[in-house]
Amino acid sequence: MPHERAILRDDPRERQETGPLYCFPIGSLYASGFSGVALGIARKTLDAFVALAQDKTPRGMSLTLRENAVVQSQVAQGEAALRSARLFLTTSLGEIWSAVGRSGYLTLDQRITIRLASTWAIHRARDIVENAYHAAGATAIFNSSAFERRLRDLHAVTQQLQGRQIHFESVGQYLLGLTPGTPWI
Repeated sequence: MPHERAILRDDPRERQETGPLYCFPIGSLYASGFSGVALGIARKTLDAFVALAQDKTPRGMSLTLRENAVVQSQVAQGEAALRSARLFLTTSLGEIWSAVGRSGYLTLDQRITIRLASTWAIHRARDIVENAYHAAGATAIFNSSAFERRLRDLHAVTQQLQGRQIHFESVGQYLLGLTPGTPWI
C-alpha cells in the first residue's frame, strides 16, 4: 500500500491531532481499557460473593459463609487487592495523562508503567474472581449464578494480548536496564 494511503496511528510524525489522547499508542489504550474491564468484573464478583455470604450455609457446616474466619480473611484480602490494583492503575494513568498533556509526548518509561499497572490489575482481578468463585462453592457453577459467567469473562480478558504474563518479563527487563523483549509496550 502506498504510504500516502496509509494511516499510521502510532507514528508521532503522522499525528493529525495534538491532544494528549493521540500521544498514546493503541496498545497502551487497549491495556488500560482491558484492565478497567477486569477490575469491573472483579468488583461485581466480590460484591456478589459478599451478598451470597450473608445467608449461605455450606452443606455440613453450622455457620454462614460470612461467619467463617477464612472467608472473612479472603474477603478482606480481595478488597485490598482490588482497591490497590485499581489505585495503582488510576493513579498511574492520571499522572501520565497530566504529564503527556504538558509535554505532548509519551515516554517509554510511561508506557512501561501503563503496561505494568494494566497487567497487574488484570491478574489481581483474576485472582479475586477465582477466589470468590471457589469460596461460593457449588452455587458458583450454575449459569444462573453471579459467578460462572464472570469467571469465564475474566479468563477471556487474561487470554487476550493485554493479559499476557510475558508483559511482566518485558517490564522486568526494562527495569533491569535491558531492552524489553516484546513490541507490546
